[in-house]
Amino acid sequence: MTEHLKKNLGGQVEKKSTKQATKGQKQIVEENAATLNFYRNMSVAAVAIYLLFCGVFWSTTSSFDIVLICLSAFAQFCCYRFMAYMAKAKYSETGQLLDGGIDLNMESGISEHIKDAIILTSATEVLSSISSYFWLILLVVPCRLFHMAWKNFLSPWFFQKAPTAEQDAQDDKKKRKLERRIKRQQH
Repeated sequence: MTEHLKKNLGGQVEKKSTKQATKGQKQIVEENAATLNFYRNMSVAAVAIYLLFCGVFWSTTSSFDIVLICLSAFAQFCCYRFMAYMAKAKYSETGQLLDGGIDLNMESGISEHIKDAIILTSATEVLSSISSYFWLILLVVPCRLFHMAWKNFLSPWFFQKAPTAEQDAQDDKKKRKLERRIKRQQH
C-alpha cells in the first residue's frame, strides 16, 4: 500500500491530508544549517578531488584547466555565500529567534536553482579530473538561464496577444468607473 494511504482499525482506507505542514522557525534554522553544511562539504570535496588528481597527473594539467577550476571554485563559493545570506537568522538582543531566514529546502525557490548550480559544478569538477572535455558540461548553465529567461520573460512578452477592441472598451469602462469612485470619495 502506498505511503499516502493508511489503514485505520475499522479496515477502511483513509487518504492523508494533502495540506503540507508548516515548519517552525527553529526547525528552518536547523535544516538550513544542515543544508549549508552539506553543500559546503560537497564543494570542498569536489575541489579537493580535482586538486588531488592534478597533483598526481600534473603533466596532463593545462593552464586552461587551472583557470577553469579557479572559476568553478569561485562560482561555488559565491553560490554558497548567497545561500548563507538568504538563510541568515535574526535574533533579538536576548538571543530569542525572531526570523529563521528563508527556507533553503523550499521547493521551486531560488535556492533550488543555486543548489543545482553547486551540484552541477561539483560533478563537473570531479569528472573533469578524468578528462578536460567534461568542462563542456558547464555550458548547461547559460542554456538553462536562457531557457528560464525565455519561459518567464521573453516568450510572454513576444507572443502576447494584442488587445482587441472589446477589451479596450471594457478597460475604458473600468477606468471611468474607477474615476467616478475616486471623485465620490474626494467629496
